[in-house]
Parts: sequence; structure tokens; C-alpha cells
Amino acid sequence: MLQESNINLSIIVPVYNEELYLPNLFKDIKIYFNEKNIEIIFVNDGSFDSSKNILEDFKKQEYVFDLKLINLKKNKGKGYAVKKGLEICSGNYILLQDADLELDIKDSKEIYEIIKNDEKIQCIFGSRYLSGKLKKHSYFFNEIIGKFNTLLFNLFFGQSLTDVHCGLKIFHRDVYNKIKLSFNDFGLEIDIASQIIKHNFYIYEVGVSYFSRTVRDGKKITWIDGIKSYYYLFKVRFIDNSLSTLISIICSSMYMSF
Repeated sequence: MLQESNINLSIIVPVYNEELYLPNLFKDIKIYFNEKNIEIIFVNDGSFDSSKNILEDFKKQEYVFDLKLINLKKNKGKGYAVKKGLEICSGNYILLQDADLELDIKDSKEIYEIIKNDEKIQCIFGSRYLSGKLKKHSYFFNEIIGKFNTLLFNLFFGQSLTDVHCGLKIFHRDVYNKIKLSFNDFGLEIDIASQIIKHNFYIYEVGVSYFSRTVRDGKKITWIDGIKSYYYLFKVRFIDNSLSTLISIICSSMYMSF
């Protein structure tokens, strides 16, 4: 059963050197999530630009929603930042939102409305490869690696996802209470997806808009992170599994083949 809280939604936003994008991100958050019973948790992951000062200025103001800020002294990685946010969140639903504006806050609002109005849905991932929404991909090689990683994930776990690496995700607190995350960097996306599948939750996907940044614009993830994700896939599938989990995955794969 879903554990009830006074907070309906927790939005966790990891931030690393995003001074150029934080003002517009926050403006969009106030447009689409300006409601009571919502908490926004910014996790400053050791930024060395003015991100920390911008976030602290946000924190000084009053809003309809609750605003929390975690400042990490050193850069620990996206996965670590998200885990710190998860430790203090209290919402019945938890939404993970990137700070770089590659994904539209309007889509975040859309998947929140879907999940809170349908008790059968426990988890939704955004997908940059579904629907006819606007898309801009800046790096062909990154896109190919991402799609191949998703293909391998589907083969390893008997799934049919289209975009395991999309940073926009929302899930019930019951889902979070079951999973245990271990990766501290961009392996977070594979970590979350594999944990959700291992605990027999179904992942729904909703198409989202995507406007890829360039390195000059501040993009952090590179093709090297894509290569590292192959190791993460191998680890979550073949190393971090108990016998019962392996049996569950195999049975799920057999079921989906019929």
C-alpha cells in the first residue's frame, strides 16, 4: 500500500554548474508546480560556478511549495546527489528532474498528473523516442550508444523500454522503499531501472520533448559515460543478483516472449 504523507510530490533536482539554466528552470517550476503539498529538493553537487549562490537566493524567498536545499562540498556525481535528495524527501510520489532544461518541465507535470490519477501505475519513465514531441539531438554517437544500451537492458531484463537513460522519472514511494541504489554517477539511470524491474514493478513510458545541449552549452555526460554504462549493465544483471532475483527475471522474460 502507498504510504500517505502530507507531501504529495517530492521533486529532486541534482545541480552541478548550472548557473545559466537555474533561473529559467525555477521559473518553469513555479509555473507548473506552484501548489501546496509539493516539495522541491535541490542538491548542489559541489558546483564551482554561481549555482550555490543562486540556489541560496531561491531558498530565502517564500513559495506555496516547500523548498529544500542540500549543498555538497565536493562533486560526488549525479547518482550520489539524487540519493542524498531521496534520503530527505517525504512525498507520496517522487519525481527526478534534471536541471539543464534538456527536458521540458511541462512534461514533468504531465507524468505527475498521469501517475496520481491512476492507482495501477507505480512508475513512469520519460522517453525521448516516443510521441511526436519536439526533439533536438546534438551528438549522433551518444544517441547510438544510448539506444544500444537500452536494447541490451531489454535483453538482459526481458523488457521493452525505448529509453532507459532518460533523466525524467516518477515513482510511488512504495517503489523507492523497495529499491536500494548503489551507483554515484550517471549509472544512476540503469541502477534505478534495474532495481525497479528486480522488485517486479512495471515501468510505463511517456514521450517527452528533448533539446540536447552541446558541451559548450554545459552538457556533462559524454560518450565515455556511455561506454561505462556497459559495465553497469553487466554488473546489475550478472553480479548484483541473488538467486531469487535471477529466477524472477528469467520467468518475466519467458512470460513476455509469449
